[in-house]
Amino acid sequence: MRNRARKIIPLVAAGLLAVTACSGGPSTPTGPAATQGQGQSGPAGADPNQLPRNETLYTTGTQWGPPANFNPIREWDSAVGTKGLVYETLFHYDTVAAKLTPWLAASGSWTDDTTYEVKLRPGVKWSDGQPFTAKDVVFSFELGKMETIPYHHLWDWLKSVEATDDQTVTFTFSKANYQQWDFNLYSRSIVPEHIWKGRAEKEVLDGLNENPVGTGAYKFMSKDQDRVVLQRRDDWWGKSTLNMEPKPRYIVDIATPSNEVAMGLLLQKGLDLSNNFLPGVANLVKGNFGLTTYYNEPPYMLSANTAWLVPNTTKKPMDDPAFRKALASSIDVKKIVEGVYGNLVKAASPTGLLPQWDKYVDQNVVSASGFTFDTAKAKKLLADAGYKDGDGDGYVENKDGSKLSLSLIVPSGWTDWMESARSIAASAKTAGIQITPDFPDFNALVEKRGKGDFDLLINNERQLSNSPYTYYEYLFQLPIQKQQNTVNFARYENKKAWDLVQQLDQVRTDDTAGMQKIISQLQQIHLDDLPVIPLWYNGLWAQSSTSTWKNWPAAAGGAPKTPAVMWRNWIELGGFETLTQLQPNAS
Repeated sequence: MRNRARKIIPLVAAGLLAVTACSGGPSTPTGPAATQGQGQSGPAGADPNQLPRNETLYTTGTQWGPPANFNPIREWDSAVGTKGLVYETLFHYDTVAAKLTPWLAASGSWTDDTTYEVKLRPGVKWSDGQPFTAKDVVFSFELGKMETIPYHHLWDWLKSVEATDDQTVTFTFSKANYQQWDFNLYSRSIVPEHIWKGRAEKEVLDGLNENPVGTGAYKFMSKDQDRVVLQRRDDWWGKSTLNMEPKPRYIVDIATPSNEVAMGLLLQKGLDLSNNFLPGVANLVKGNFGLTTYYNEPPYMLSANTAWLVPNTTKKPMDDPAFRKALASSIDVKKIVEGVYGNLVKAASPTGLLPQWDKYVDQNVVSASGFTFDTAKAKKLLADAGYKDGDGDGYVENKDGSKLSLSLIVPSGWTDWMESARSIAASAKTAGIQITPDFPDFNALVEKRGKGDFDLLINNERQLSNSPYTYYEYLFQLPIQKQQNTVNFARYENKKAWDLVQQLDQVRTDDTAGMQKIISQLQQIHLDDLPVIPLWYNGLWAQSSTSTWKNWPAAAGGAPKTPAVMWRNWIELGGFETLTQLQPNAS
């Protein structure tokens, strides 16, 4: 099994990370003390080859090769910690309390229906000593006016952003898209105007940004082909203002080429945190290896995102909701959860909404319209809809009698998904649906997916966020483009559903009842038509060693409840707070 982090996917051109299991990187030294060769050094400090073990946190699971860049605008491939540790956002999002937490912002509020005001923390400085002011926030958001910037779509409804004074920023909108705006408040990195001003659009988007200057608790110390080293800033503003400080003085994120290497480093106490998918976690947790996970029993991990089976609804028979329902009933997800993942993931609810969003699930809708694995029901649904096995080969044909043979694509090398695809094909065969797994190269799959040149695929490119809005925006977004690169790969067209998503966007995020009312209607449409078929909840992979650091997050006891994760776009979702609660293990 190899590890992978999936590319960032915009939320209406605003970054959202999806992380699964499988991809690789270059060869990796066998432990933290291995030499780094001729890596580039950053600020003066400790020798990156001789870091004190009791002050250093070794992590892996995000980078699969040499660090590509240190550009916080590139939320999909920047070096670990670029966003969240070096650069910061106005707010964090507390996934436990389900609320925004002020960060660079001291507060934020809607002063009227189309105006949002942010008050900034006083005394914040960039790592070069320059003061952080409202002008930096204005500059950072105005970068989105450039068409290639991931949050360019924000300017479809953001009219202006102004620095009212050094500590106040006023955002004026043509309409209030509350759901999207809360997402932007914790997702957009703030960059220093005095350094970034004058950069051309190509440099803003594609520049390496080799010497990053941020407001965050860490600065880049060095890099090499297989790692990035960060050093804690003693002058970080949050020590006094937030009364918190990350405990590791150094963070070394290593690109591990395989699960075997990551496993070996963990067991040899050369890694403290692995955010890889590692099979056999049950044996590790129960053995005397000094390893811990969030839960001490299946699924061991928090849930991060939903894996769906995505049918191309522009092709027959996937354009038929009755066929899609039969297909959903034919899939034995339990076999995937147990046989492929060893219970490290959970089967998804028919809605696909993550467990953290349970309060938005309308159980009445699920009871009346949900689906379960039921081969007999799948066969009946097929027969009732006109799909019959006329030639006696064990597989149904299309309604017109033509052969029905579907291809299910997942990327080559993503072995958990490859095995899942085989399992889906095997259970569908029992119901009479012929599916052939196909494993193209990842880049080839992305091209096929974008053009609509596929029958079925597995996808999970929506993660936990501040609202189920991000989930339904992915499922139902219109219009369908000739090249569908980021959302609605099913190419499902339902104007009523998209109108409801837009209505949801304009419900305040603290109006739970208002959100539930619209989400219930979206669930009904989803379960009636099944434009995507939820399969399982992908795990927020996190295996931690207690040899050097303790007090890792756990569901039980007095341990922190924040996620232990270094994935891009998760540090501001609790990963940073976890760093502040770690304790050196003196034993």
